[in-house]
Amino acid sequence: MKYLDTPPSKEELAGLLEMLGISARELMRTKEDIYKALDLKNENDENKLIEAMSANPKLIERPIVIKDGKAAIGRPIENIIELLG
Repeated sequence: MKYLDTPPSKEELAGLLEMLGISARELMRTKEDIYKALDLKNENDENKLIEAMSANPKLIERPIVIKDGKAAIGRPIENIIELLG
């Protein structure tokens, strides 16, 4: 999926976070300018962080691979290798 052309919905992101077993902030690219512009470092509400990623998909860490109801972030690549087993 081309996430910049078709950003994931809030529901899709919430499901992805559940598959990954991480918080919304752990899925965010915290060095992006938009992260700083939106002052997200001071935001602790998971729903608001998910909304920010849905509205600004550049904030989403990538690549993400999903297989058989499980997901892994591709950095480091070993995460993907382990997922694909």
